[in-house]
Amino acid sequence: MEVIYERCCGIDVHKNMVMACMFVKGRKEIRKYGTFTDELKSMATWIREKACEVVAMESTGVYWKPVYNLLEEAGIKTIVVNARDIKNVPGRKSDVKDAEWIGDLVRHGLVKESYIPNREQRELREMTRYRQSLIEERAREINRIQKVLEGANIKLGSVISDVTGKTGLSILKAIVNGITDNEELSKFAKGQIIKKIPLLARALQGSIGKHQRLMLNHQIKHIEFLGEEIDLIDKEVIEKTEASKDKIELLDTIPGIGRRSAERILAEIGTDMKQFRSASHLASWVGLVPKCDKSAGKRLSSRIGKGNKTVKTTLVESACSAIQNTDCFFYARYRKIAARRGGKRAIIAIAHSMLLSIYAILTKKEPFHDLGSDYFYRVDEEKILKRNLQSLKHLGYTITVEKTG
Repeated sequence: MEVIYERCCGIDVHKNMVMACMFVKGRKEIRKYGTFTDELKSMATWIREKACEVVAMESTGVYWKPVYNLLEEAGIKTIVVNARDIKNVPGRKSDVKDAEWIGDLVRHGLVKESYIPNREQRELREMTRYRQSLIEERAREINRIQKVLEGANIKLGSVISDVTGKTGLSILKAIVNGITDNEELSKFAKGQIIKKIPLLARALQGSIGKHQRLMLNHQIKHIEFLGEEIDLIDKEVIEKTEASKDKIELLDTIPGIGRRSAERILAEIGTDMKQFRSASHLASWVGLVPKCDKSAGKRLSSRIGKGNKTVKTTLVESACSAIQNTDCFFYARYRKIAARRGGKRAIIAIAHSMLLSIYAILTKKEPFHDLGSDYFYRVDEEKILKRNLQSLKHLGYTITVEKTG
C-alpha cells in the first residue's frame, strides 16, 4: 500500500494517559506520556524533534482538546478523526495497538480529517453551548415551579402563558411573602392580564403550605440568577460576533431563525463555507440526510445519520417556529411533505431546507428570498388543474375552465 507520510504519529488519548506511536520511514517508536501540561509539552517537543509531518488522534470525549491546543500552539499539523472511522481489528485492542493503528492509518492516508474550527471559533462555540445549557436549566426550573403550584392547586399556568413574566413573578413573590388571599393576589395583574382578573382570582384559590413557599423562594432566586448569567453571556457573545454581525443579520432574514439561533449556528459551522465542498456536504456533516445503507439492491434504512447535535437541534427548533408562519415557503413545504410522510419527517425536511438556505446565504452573502406559501401552486399549476378536472369529471360534472387575472 502506498505510503503518504514518511513521518507521522498516531495518538491514543485517555483521561490520565496519552500513548503516542511515531512512524519514521517505516520504523516505529512508542512512548507513553501523562496528561499534565508539562508532560504534553514534552510530547510536543519530541514530535517536533522527529520532524513529524502530521499527528492524528481520536475525538475522545473532551480529552483530545488540551492535546490538540498544545500541538496547535507548537505549530504541529494535527488532525482529529472520528472514532467510528478507525475501529481497531477485533482481538487486538490495547492502548499501544490503538496508537499504532491510528499511526498506520494516517501513514497510508486512510483517515478522514474532522472539521475543527480555529481557536476563536472554538471559544465562541463553548460559550454558546454553555448559554444554551443555562437556558434549558431555566426552563427546567420553571417546570419545577409549575409542579409546586399544581401541588397547591394554584392554576396560575392555566390563566397566564408565562408564570415567570411580570404578572407571574409579582404573584409568586407575593405568595412567598405570605399573601394567601386570592382576591389580593389577583390585584398584581399587569397588562392584558387585567382583563382576566376574575378568572385569575379563581385560579389562585388554592392551599399552599410553608414548605411550598420555601421552595418557590429558592426557585425564583435560581431563575433570576440564571437570567442574569444568560444576559452576561449574551453580551460576551455579541462582542465575539461583532465581526460577523452582517452574517448574523443575513441569517436573521430566514423565517424561524432569530439572533440567538444564528449565533449558535455560526459558532458551529463558521462563516466561511470553503471547508464544506457543497451544501449537501454540510447537510451530511450536520446529520440531516438519510444514511447510505443499501445491500443487495435494497435500502435498509432511511433514518438520518449522526452529526452535529447542536446545529441539528437548533434547526429543528427553528423549523417548528417557521411553520407557524402560514405565509412563508417553509409552511407550504411542511404541509406538502407532512401529508405523505408525517409531521416528524416533514420537520426534518424543513430543517434540511433551512440549512441549504444558510449555505447559500453565507456563500452568496445575500438575504433570504422567500418563495411564498403559494410556490407549489405556481410551479405545479397545470398538474393541479388537471387533477382537479379529472376528479370533477369522475363525479359527473362538465367544467369549462377560464383563467382570470
